[in-house]
Amino acid sequence: MIIRKILPISLLGRSIIIIFMPIFLLVIITSIIFYQTSWNIISKRLTESVVADINVIVKLINKDLENEAVSIAKEDFKMNINIQQNSKINNIIFIKQRGILSKRLKQALININKPFTYDLSNIDKGVKIVIQLDKDLLLINVDKDRLYSETAFVFLLWMIFASILLLILSYFFMNKQIRPLKRLSIIAETFGRGLDAPELESAGASEIRQTANAFNQMRTRIKRFLKQRTDMLAGVSHDLRTPLTRMKLQLSLLKDEKAKKELELDINEMTAMLDSYVSFVRSEAPEPIENINLNKLLKEIISNINKEKIQVYLNEKNIVRTSARPLQIKRAFQNIIDNSIRYSDKLNIEILTNDEGCYILFEDNGPGIPNKNYEDVFKPFFTLDPSRNKLKGESGLGLAITRDIIRSHGGEIRLDKSKLGGLKTIFHLPI
Repeated sequence: MIIRKILPISLLGRSIIIIFMPIFLLVIITSIIFYQTSWNIISKRLTESVVADINVIVKLINKDLENEAVSIAKEDFKMNINIQQNSKINNIIFIKQRGILSKRLKQALININKPFTYDLSNIDKGVKIVIQLDKDLLLINVDKDRLYSETAFVFLLWMIFASILLLILSYFFMNKQIRPLKRLSIIAETFGRGLDAPELESAGASEIRQTANAFNQMRTRIKRFLKQRTDMLAGVSHDLRTPLTRMKLQLSLLKDEKAKKELELDINEMTAMLDSYVSFVRSEAPEPIENINLNKLLKEIISNINKEKIQVYLNEKNIVRTSARPLQIKRAFQNIIDNSIRYSDKLNIEILTNDEGCYILFEDNGPGIPNKNYEDVFKPFFTLDPSRNKLKGESGLGLAITRDIIRSHGGEIRLDKSKLGGLKTIFHLPI
């Protein structure tokens, strides 16, 4: 769980980690191996060379050749030496040092067989070494070049610099490869909301090109299917109106009142179905996307409601502005409100927003719908009470059309139990 929280969620970030982690591990392992082997060997050889030169100086001093020892140390050994008469090494305290260089210097100085101490705290000004010579102290300042090799660490710096450079190059190239995927997600979301999304340009790696081509083919098939469905419904609705009109004319000549009444109910039901078909076809017809104010749109619908039939309360928690097809959204809201007018006398409408988008809630005090039928009522021609729908002139397509409209805008609609005892309809739309 901790690793999941640390890992980036974007494909670009994870791709960079996949590329850079092996390089990072390689630098770490190489640095450890270099520090434990190469730098260890270099430090050992440098300290042994310095201690060998110090041993020569000590021998010269023991032979009373102090001037020669000072001259040789300065000119040949890159050392500055000084002798303190009648001094003890116990009076000198240096900070205890750690590391490979300190370890190797200590091992080498032991071979002199004399008390010693040293200071590596300010290596840029040289390494201070103190050796006890009988009653005197030999103070030595060794040039850092004799004990410290900067080229070794330049190698590590170059490795780190090269790794950072590779990281930057990887980010640049991976970003170019992932850019088509970003375009694909944007166009797919646009197309999913029912907008007229353009074709996706094929670019990038072969797999991404293949994905783009598959999306373009899917987009073409869906648009073709929608057009065929719309054309078919429009044709059926048009062809059925002619015989339906003739039936109405013949019905007016019928003398049997009972049969006439039953046929009128059937004709009214067929007329309602055709009207629903026409409304559905209109909702499928191309309509430009516009910036709309949902609050204003709902107020316009409410202003046309007969207040004697139903009490409507609008609770505006937020002002919602979004892009949509105004006539289709108005049609979806109108279908829900019409259902509430048929079966209830009180309707509460609430508008609110959150991080996921906007929500429009419709709650009435009607008889409601059983929980088991919440999904069934969205099926075309499904009715809870066929006889009741015949009398009211319904077709069973209202909620199906409403869901189709909302989903074409990238939203969703669901049903729930109302606080008023009836039905609660929840619209969710992206902003």
